Amino acid sequence: MSAVHLAAPLVPDSGWDDLVAELPYGLVLHDEHGSVVVANASAAELLDLPPHHLRAGTNPPDWRLCDDSGSPVPSMPELARQIGRAGSSTTMPFVVTRVNTPYRRLWADIHPVTHRGRGMTLMVIRPVESEPVRCLLDPTTGLPHRALLFDRIEQSLVRARIHGTRTTLVLADLRGLGKVNRELGFDRGDELLALLADRLRSGLRADQTVARYTGGTFAVVTDHSSGTGEHLAARIREVAAGAACIGEQEIEPELRTGWSTSGGDGTVHRLVSQAETRLRES
Repeated sequence: MSAVHLAAPLVPDSGWDDLVAELPYGLVLHDEHGSVVVANASAAELLDLPPHHLRAGTNPPDWRLCDDSGSPVPSMPELARQIGRAGSSTTMPFVVTRVNTPYRRLWADIHPVTHRGRGMTLMVIRPVESEPVRCLLDPTTGLPHRALLFDRIEQSLVRARIHGTRTTLVLADLRGLGKVNRELGFDRGDELLALLADRLRSGLRADQTVARYTGGTFAVVTDHSSGTGEHLAARIREVAAGAACIGEQEIEPELRTGWSTSGGDGTVHRLVSQAETRLRES
């Protein structure tokens, strides 16, 4: 996904400030160096950080940000720099800890953006309980959305720790979706995504989770005893192949894939990051 371009607000500056301040979600904008440009009060409140620490990119001595396995994540400025360099959005779970005790679970959507010619990173922070059940399924495909996908990955990693198995995540991106949307319309693009979702659901094992990751990208999670994700990635491409009649047009869908495999020592963030990296390089 390419960087998003930030448009000017559609309300006067003072009204915009008030609107952002009152949002229930936290917003943090970092510059290309990872320094905080602006943040709203909700971000400091959700992260349980004094505003001056958030603005300075520093942490109180007893405060730590972890992933869902309890391992420390990179600092927020470092995360912002990583996402900016990668040029690809991601969603990851945060666990705020105080004196080594889990205090609050959060979701963080992190997006590379361009503002007035500068590369920046926008972080949208929301509490886990703000994710309503209806949002766990993607309305276009009927597949689990990212929030449910991350939960399935975590469950698989727990089983890997207990039983000594392995967890594989495959990201599969539909080539040419933008062209379909431009030439045939977004409804036809959605039709193609729904058709591929049906192919993946019916062509893969029932115990393998198929989800919509973002845009034209699907995700598949599976447990297995040994090996890597190469075989599953090949199977996904095979299942998705074959002419599809979309409107009056015949389309040959093609997926590019990136995978990552981990034992019980893995984390959701690490698994997703490795799969995204392989997908970009494919």
